[in-house]
Amino acid sequence: MLQRPATVVLSALALSGALVCALARAADAPVIGLITKTETNPFFVKMKEGAVAEAKKLGAKLLATAAKADGDNAGQVTALENLVAAGAKTILIAPNNAQAIVPAIKKARASGVMVIALDSPTDPMDAADALFATDNYKAGELIGLYAKAAMAGKKPVIAMLDLYPGHPVGAQRHNGFLKGFGLPTLEADSNELARPPEVVCMADSFGDRTKGQTAMENCLQKNPDINLLYTINEPAAAGAHKALKAAGKEKNMLIVSVDGGCAGIADVGRGVIAATSQQYPLRMAAMGVAAGVEYAKTGKKASGYTDTGVTLIAAEPQAGVDSQDVKTGASLCWGKK
Repeated sequence: MLQRPATVVLSALALSGALVCALARAADAPVIGLITKTETNPFFVKMKEGAVAEAKKLGAKLLATAAKADGDNAGQVTALENLVAAGAKTILIAPNNAQAIVPAIKKARASGVMVIALDSPTDPMDAADALFATDNYKAGELIGLYAKAAMAGKKPVIAMLDLYPGHPVGAQRHNGFLKGFGLPTLEADSNELARPPEVVCMADSFGDRTKGQTAMENCLQKNPDINLLYTINEPAAAGAHKALKAAGKEKNMLIVSVDGGCAGIADVGRGVIAATSQQYPLRMAAMGVAAGVEYAKTGKKASGYTDTGVTLIAAEPQAGVDSQDVKTGASLCWGKK
């Protein structure tokens, strides 16, 4: 009955076109999945943060999920299956179990999904298309070198709070520490833990503060003369320090660790930890998302191992050992700029 003004018609057409373009962009956005070991560990919180930021920057759709706890392989298998069903063409995963996750990864890859391991390798490593991770053996070596220099010829009585049996990252850090300290050890491709005579106690901490405290209490019962402590990560170190303080032994203990999170660097500044090897989970995730977008655009898959970097952070530098100070560590903690 009434003729619409031309301007209204054009506006409607313009709006319709914009909506179609927006929907097309959303449909074309590559879907990338992220599976971490847990949702609560600050390391994996930072990893997710890096993935979210990079996905937003590159116009990708990120679907993030996690297992229930460290060691939960079944949860990660389910997550892999769900992400494939949701249309993810790249899946980034920090494996809880390097071997048990392999069949699920093979199934995903067979369907055309690129799978990139973050932080921890699969076993075998080539079960995934690529690995973006810290050189964990080097991370162990760095704190071993530091501990050797800081002990200044004092006879070492060593306790080692590890991750859990068979985990490649735990083995690499453990054996790398021994190499850096100059003790008999195993090479980076071993999942076994070397134990020279200087190591009087080894215990699994699962990278957990409470378990680290219990493990240290047990080690002190075995040998109250322990003067050097290696821990798999900084939460385990914090728990161990609580046990040492309760026993009145914290002042005579040199603690070295790995991770370089903001809380861990603060502990270096407070003298709880003497030195830590800082790694960069935000960088791992961002690189993984970028590789996923590249795969979606060009079909080119990432491959092999990419070292995402490691830096020794120490409050008190040691002669002949390259390290950065606490201020630097705090400015870079886990990839923060």
